[in-house]
Amino acid sequence: MLIEITIQTIAIYALTGIFAGLIGGMLGLGGGIIIVPVLHYIFTQQGFASSVVMHQAVTTSLATIIITSLFATYTHHQKKAVSWSIVNRIAPGVLLGACLGALVADSLSSNILRIFFGLFEVLVAIQIWFEIRPTSNISLPGTSRFVISGLGIGLFSTLLGIGGGTLTVPFLLWCNLNIRNAVAISSACSFPIAVAGTTAFIIAGWDSLNIFTHSIGYLYWPAALIIVTMTIFFAPIGARLAHYLPIEILKRSFAILLMIVGIKMLI
Repeated sequence: MLIEITIQTIAIYALTGIFAGLIGGMLGLGGGIIIVPVLHYIFTQQGFASSVVMHQAVTTSLATIIITSLFATYTHHQKKAVSWSIVNRIAPGVLLGACLGALVADSLSSNILRIFFGLFEVLVAIQIWFEIRPTSNISLPGTSRFVISGLGIGLFSTLLGIGGGTLTVPFLLWCNLNIRNAVAISSACSFPIAVAGTTAFIIAGWDSLNIFTHSIGYLYWPAALIIVTMTIFFAPIGARLAHYLPIEILKRSFAILLMIVGIKMLI
């Protein structure tokens, strides 16, 4: 199916990347939570097949995370914040979970994925508004529990089209890691989630009858390319703005926006 790429569409993709980068940089959130619902709306307006529109949005979002997670991980590594021993213990589960998540998503209808994501947006909005944080004094789990936890994180992250930070960071905080290391480890884990998830989705959608021109499987690469370019450029700007803007007000405002978006996706 041929989908026309207009100047207006390119501008919308660019604005999506700018917004995702700024919010991600200011609030420490992954771009997927913004990119997926926007792409769902844009793809629907472009006339993408309703049966795979969420699959396309999720896959395209994951593809952008491949690049952004690399940049974030490199920055955290330079600051010696990444505990690679923990990354190596959780990565096998994350990889397996990401592949499994893509297979599960491929078997689900676009409407079910949309509802699932809408519920997730609402829950994240509640978490941000009330600043819910896990508290625990437990020690780090053994390798087998890390693998099992990584399996769940990879599975749900791929289903949602997110890098995993929204799930990985709370898990690591629950394991009594400090927030700096938790965020750094989460960034490093986002890369295998994004690579495995994107690859599995491309393979799953390769023979789809609804594949679009300019797509590779479920990946709509023009959107991914434009969004990731803007995100990489504006995320550092967002991080710098965090030192000057009223972050608490921004968090509350963003929580309201997420709640509205989540409810809209549920309807």
